[in-house]
Amino acid sequence: MLYVTRRCHFSASHRLYNPEWTDEQNDAVFDKCNNLYGHGHNYVLEVTVAGHPDPETGYVIDLKKLRDIIEKEIVEKVDHKHLNYDVDFLQGIIPTAENIAVVFWNILESKIPSGKLYSVKLFESDNNLVEYFGEPVSIKRFVSNYASAELV
Repeated sequence: MLYVTRRCHFSASHRLYNPEWTDEQNDAVFDKCNNLYGHGHNYVLEVTVAGHPDPETGYVIDLKKLRDIIEKEIVEKVDHKHLNYDVDFLQGIIPTAENIAVVFWNILESKIPSGKLYSVKLFESDNNLVEYFGEPVSIKRFVSNYASAELV
C-alpha cells in the first residue's frame, strides 16, 4: 500500500460560537476565536489517497487530477471567504478545524477516481492541526435561524 498526498493552501475567516449558548459561555469556551467579526487563518490542507500503483502509469492517483478535485470541490469555495457566512456546505456548523476536516472528507470521498481517500489533514496554524481518517463522526448543524439543530 502506498500513500500519496497533495497539499494546498487557502485563506479564510471564521467565528467560533454556539448560537444556543450565552455570550458568556461562548467567551469562556472560544475566547478570542469568538470575535464578533471573526478572525482569519492561512490554512494548509493535505489530502492523502492510499492504494496500489496502476501498472500502466505507476500512479496510485494522478496528482493533477487530485489537485483539480481539491481546487474545484474545496479551495474555490473557501478561499478568501468567511466560513460561517459564505460557504454553503458549512452553513450552521461551528467551523472548528475538526468539523471542517470532517466536512471536507465527506465532500471528497466519493470524488476520488482511483485509490481510496485515506486522510484529510487541516493545519489551522503552524502549531494546530487536525487529521481525520473517515471514522463516523456526527457534527451538529444549527438550522432554522439556530432555533433547533440536527446532526449531519
